[in-house]
Amino acid sequence: MTSPNKNKDKSKKDARDIRAEALKIANSQHIDGQTREQTRLIASGIQRGMEQFLRQQNEKARELDKRMKKVQRLAVSHQQPESAADTEVVAHTSMNVSRLPWVLLIISWILFVAYVWWGSR
Repeated sequence: MTSPNKNKDKSKKDARDIRAEALKIANSQHIDGQTREQTRLIASGIQRGMEQFLRQQNEKARELDKRMKKVQRLAVSHQQPESAADTEVVAHTSMNVSRLPWVLLIISWILFVAYVWWGSR
């Protein structure tokens, strides 16, 4: 597990890497007669562009993660009603099965009482 300090160090390292990469690109595009200040401004522009690109990529990744989680939740929710319906059918069937012995017992007692009553007459 990463601690918050490690995440901060990583983001600082990334910012330093971006800054160094931007300076490297700006120096490779250096034109004769260009001052260091101009090169630094170009490097800062490149850096901002790289940071903006990374932010956009992070936003896209977060949006994709949100969509994937939503799809997973929908898939799970669609699976649950089916299993709930199966459980309901099983419960309904078992309920009918559990009533059957009682119904048969009551009918047999009614017939027994009727037989005894009719037999004593």
